[in-house]
Amino acid sequence: MSENLRKYFTTGEFAKICHVKKQTLFHYDEIGLLTPEIKTAKGYRYYSYQQYEVFAVIELLKELKMPLKEIRAFLQNKTPIESIELLEQQTQLIEKKIENLTHLREILDTKIAITKNALQTDFESISLVYSEEELLLRSDSTLDTTDKEFLKSVSNFINYSDNYELYSGHPIGAILHKDKILERDFENYSFLYTKMKKGWQGENIWSKQSGFYIVGYHIGDEVNIFETYDRLIAYSIEHQLQLKGYSYEEYILDAVSVNGIDNYVTKIMIEVEKS
Repeated sequence: MSENLRKYFTTGEFAKICHVKKQTLFHYDEIGLLTPEIKTAKGYRYYSYQQYEVFAVIELLKELKMPLKEIRAFLQNKTPIESIELLEQQTQLIEKKIENLTHLREILDTKIAITKNALQTDFESISLVYSEEELLLRSDSTLDTTDKEFLKSVSNFINYSDNYELYSGHPIGAILHKDKILERDFENYSFLYTKMKKGWQGENIWSKQSGFYIVGYHIGDEVNIFETYDRLIAYSIEHQLQLKGYSYEEYILDAVSVNGIDNYVTKIMIEVEKS
């Protein structure tokens, strides 16, 4: 090897430190993206250690989904100012990715926590629980709506939550007024709701009042949910409790964690006060 080539990497050596195949470097050379610093008359290619920095930037921009044509155009026509502008743009994209991934992690953590808690719950139990006030994200009114109007409300609610990135992994629940419970109109919900990320100051906030709630669980299809409500009402009578305000229903086991609607579990929380 010539003395002045001793400080250069062969294609194989450079590919090894870059953790890619030699064919990748050949391709980059063919499209004018990363050309070896030295090409001998016999066709041997040699890369300098400084070119590793160029390769690293190429891989970084690729990771950020920048097309190779755009990377090549940037590298062929770059100036210090343009380099700063591009890298700052990519930094912003990375920050957005981090934000999105953090949000996804929060959603997964919520799903895991809900399911773990469900596995430790006795679904046959009925209890009286004190709850602090909780702010929820609610839909427009779904009271006395047709099936078509109800589905539109669901769609609008999901879109609103997605547009403002409010979804936190909690299921969509339903709010049922006590009058509808007593009328046995169990599907005539007042609103839909979901728990949301803390700090939201926008519209459609619903206050779930602090106080006592009868908590029970319905297993299976909601078509039979009246049976569970009958048990909860019997509990309220036995313990001299009067229904107050609203009932809140939300899945704690659903299609994410179990197979078949017969295995779904709905948590029901009815606001009550002492008679």
